[in-house]
Parts: sequence; C-alpha cells; structure tokens
Amino acid sequence: MLVVTLLAHGCPVQAIVAAFGFDERTVADWWARSGRQGQAVQEALVERPRDLGQVQADELRVKKQGGIVWMALAMMVKTRLWLGGEVSEQRDLPLIRRLIERVRRCAAHRPLLVCTDGLVSSIRAIRETFRDPVHTGKGGRPRLRPWRHVLIAQVVKRYERRRVVETERRVIEGTPARVETLRHRSQGDGVINTASIERLNATFRERLAPLARRCRALARHTLTLHEGMFLVGTVYNFCTPHASLSQAQRIPPAMAAGITDHCWTMYELLSFHVPLSRWVPPKRRGRPSRALQDLIKRWCS
Repeated sequence: MLVVTLLAHGCPVQAIVAAFGFDERTVADWWARSGRQGQAVQEALVERPRDLGQVQADELRVKKQGGIVWMALAMMVKTRLWLGGEVSEQRDLPLIRRLIERVRRCAAHRPLLVCTDGLVSSIRAIRETFRDPVHTGKGGRPRLRPWRHVLIAQVVKRYERRRVVETERRVIEGTPARVETLRHRSQGDGVINTASIERLNATFRERLAPLARRCRALARHTLTLHEGMFLVGTVYNFCTPHASLSQAQRIPPAMAAGITDHCWTMYELLSFHVPLSRWVPPKRRGRPSRALQDLIKRWCS
C-alpha cells in the first residue's frame, strides 16, 4: 500500500528502491498490477451512461526513452471526474477516436457539450463516434444516425516564444446560445475554455513521475505510461478530495458523480472486486450452430 501510494503521487521508482530496498523489477510489477486494477475499476464503475453535461478533452506531449508519445485525457467538468485516457506514439485520428469512444461509453443520450483544443481530427472523431445504427430489417450495413444535442466547441491558442498571445473560441456544432446554456450549467460564469482539463493535465504531470519535465525518470515503454495513467487517474477519481467541489467535506470526483458514497482508501481501490464482463458471442459468417445458439440463450439473454 505504501509503495503504490508513493507511485500514485509522483515518487520515482528509483527513490522507492533506495528507500525500501526492494528490487526495481518488483516495484515495476506492482506498478503494472495496480495500473491494470485501476483500469478495471475505471471501466466497471465510471464507464456507465450518465448525464455528462460538458466534457473537456486535451492531449499531453510526453517524453520517453527513445521518442515522444501523446497522452489524451477527457474529464466531466461539473464533477471533475476523469473519464479516461489513451496513450499513443502518434497524435492522430485513431488516438482521438479511442478517447472519444471512452467518453461515449460514459455518456447518456442527453445534451452534451464537448470542448477540445484546435486539433482538427477531434471534430471528425466526435462526429463519427456519436452515432447509432438504424436497423430496418433489411440486409446490408445499417445506416448510422448521429446523436441529437451533441455540441462541439474549440479553443484555439496561438503561441509566440512559448507564450499564449491569442485565444480563439469556435462553435463547431450547435448554436452559440445552446452552447452557452450547457457551459453555464456545468461551470457557471466564464467563457468557453479548456481550463479544467489543463489543470488535470498538471495533476497528471505532478503525480506521474515519467511525465515531469526535465526529469530522469523517463519511461521505456508506452505500456508503462498506460498503466501509470490509470493508476493516477483512479486514485484521483476515488481517493483524492477535490477542493473545488467542497471546502467543508472530503468529496472526490467519483463521490460528486454519484459513483460512491465515501472517499476510498488505497486498500479499497486495490482490493475492489471487479465483476467479470458479460460473455460476447464470437462473430462468424453464416448461421450459428445449435451449440452456439444454446450458449447465447444461456449467457446473453
């Protein structure tokens, strides 16, 4: 518990090895196992349909040994709930599409405002992901119908000498009045922005050692960053009270979203029993056999 707590708050592996005398491979194994447990908890409890209101998404540029990787994150603004993230060596459409698919699994069919940065592929990923097939009973691929009330806004920043000199706010989908209504309902006064997700980016850089700038704790593999991201994200969601949610009570984002009724301890997070996912029948061409039909009737009905 102590070692995983230190890992989730930015302590480098080398410092833990020097302080506790553990083998570095043992600490790395605990990192990986706790990251997989965090991902299972995130997918079991957070990725359920709910009224999100406003979602902000952004990407982090991360250095690792031998190159650069990108970490895409998304959060629910009203409750500060981290919805998920993806890691890739390319800042491209597949990365954003995987992130938006996680957001879609968390979203109910309610009015939704998605605020992103100026990446063009974000707009395409949102439009292509928030669609449902329309089954007519005819053969062939069904037509995809876009979700209603999905609004898109962008915050485009122009930099000179690593400083922001101009900020442009664009409404891509929906009317400005509807965008402002959803934005005000989620965050109160202000303008269209990505301030909440940028503060979350700073939290991840502080608590995930390989993300710190000018450090010597660089990750070797992309999978290490993926596991560390879920460890830090689930500790942030379930075990860390957020000051902007309540000054008097210890309210983490998961509690504000109605997922849990108390602030979890690290032991509760790591020992939480994640139920097995429902069995999905394999996709095969032609009519399924009688044995497969019996399995489908038994486990999927």
